[in-house]
Amino acid sequence: MSSIHQALLAVDNFIWGPPLLVLLVGTGLYLTVRLQLLQVMRLPLALKLVFGRDQGEGKQGDVSSFGALCTALSATIGTGNIVGVATAIKLGGPGALFWMWMAAFFGMTTKYAECLLAVKYRVTDSNGQMAGGPMYYLERGLGSKPLAKLFALFGIGVAFFGIGTFPQVNAISDAMTLSFSVPREVTAAVLTLIVAMVTLGGIQSISRVSSMVVPFMAIFYVLSCLAVLVVNAGQLPQAVALVVSSAFTGHAATGGFVGAGVMLAIQSGVARGVFSNESGLGSAPIAAAAARTDSCVEQGLVSMTGTFFDTIIICTMTGLTLVVTGVWSGDLSGAAMTSVAFSEGLNPQIGQYLVSIGLLFFAFTTILGWNYYGERCTEYLFGVRAILPYRLVYLVLVAAGAFLHLDLIWLLADIVNGLMAIPNLIGLVGLRHVIIDETRAFFAARRDEVGEIQTA
Repeated sequence: MSSIHQALLAVDNFIWGPPLLVLLVGTGLYLTVRLQLLQVMRLPLALKLVFGRDQGEGKQGDVSSFGALCTALSATIGTGNIVGVATAIKLGGPGALFWMWMAAFFGMTTKYAECLLAVKYRVTDSNGQMAGGPMYYLERGLGSKPLAKLFALFGIGVAFFGIGTFPQVNAISDAMTLSFSVPREVTAAVLTLIVAMVTLGGIQSISRVSSMVVPFMAIFYVLSCLAVLVVNAGQLPQAVALVVSSAFTGHAATGGFVGAGVMLAIQSGVARGVFSNESGLGSAPIAAAAARTDSCVEQGLVSMTGTFFDTIIICTMTGLTLVVTGVWSGDLSGAAMTSVAFSEGLNPQIGQYLVSIGLLFFAFTTILGWNYYGERCTEYLFGVRAILPYRLVYLVLVAAGAFLHLDLIWLLADIVNGLMAIPNLIGLVGLRHVIIDETRAFFAARRDEVGEIQTA
């Protein structure tokens, strides 16, 4: 097993090495410059669109823009926000959190760009539903069907064997067993039944559940983290200083932490940041394509806030909680580290339940979101007739996931994620002029409209 682990680790390090990190951050940096700091200058407008009253009634699409965002967030806000952040800081030290921020900052423009293209190149399938995402803009925009098929194949792989099933189901079953003494068999049966009830209803059902659960779970978890930070407010300035300084100097070994250089902090921070917010991976555009909207730019702005909520807010809460309480330098890792942080920061009895409940909701919604992503990829490759068989296989994997103890699954998920990102990023670079032209035309028309109102 150790030889397999070492082989997969070598593949993971190669895929997530400097070339992909440069391509990911470089694409975001290029778009940030060409779009004139859109993620900062247009964030107020984006938030207004998210929480505004106009949810696309009467416009083409399957769900509201908010529903599409919640569907995307249901997949992105997952165990990566609890387990992934802890893993990044365990590997790269507190400085990894800073590089997660950097990846998210530039990732916001990447998310904007890919979701803009998703709406621009979406189509209506034979079931009358909107179908879009990297598969369609790679084929219809870039003119590369091989890249489109490659992306769809990797997307199904991530849904079946990566983020979509096993890590999430394991997280739920572990939380239910450890915190509430619920047998794995019961967890597997109930979880499979609930997932079936939601996913067999398609995007409308997934969107409806996500729109209710995602805001609740995000607010619940952020408030829990804030409680820890308030109790430990005296250590907060020092913790923030440690995050920033470690990002550029690395961190020496301390306690159970083995030490990390700057490159490891960058690599673990960026990789786990992308794993959490999925900017550049090409998954969120699949949900964005279903939005009821007549403006690809507006949906791009709405979708951009997903990275802001996921990483800038939620991952930051987890990271600061780990650093403030000092558990990052101990012997624990993953969910156990976060659980101890809450127990020490608040109360031993309350802490573990807060993390377990957070994991429960985060993992459940990720299962829903990735079911939809894999379904769209399956339809692209095999047609609408393949949707039902896909859903049935997905449910079988969800049921089996509770009984699998796969130490290598996060490593496998990292690898397939990286493979997914490559064709998508090629598409973004190849269609960069479309992104820039659409953005400029939208804001030029918006300025003209404002000018006409003021003149009148």
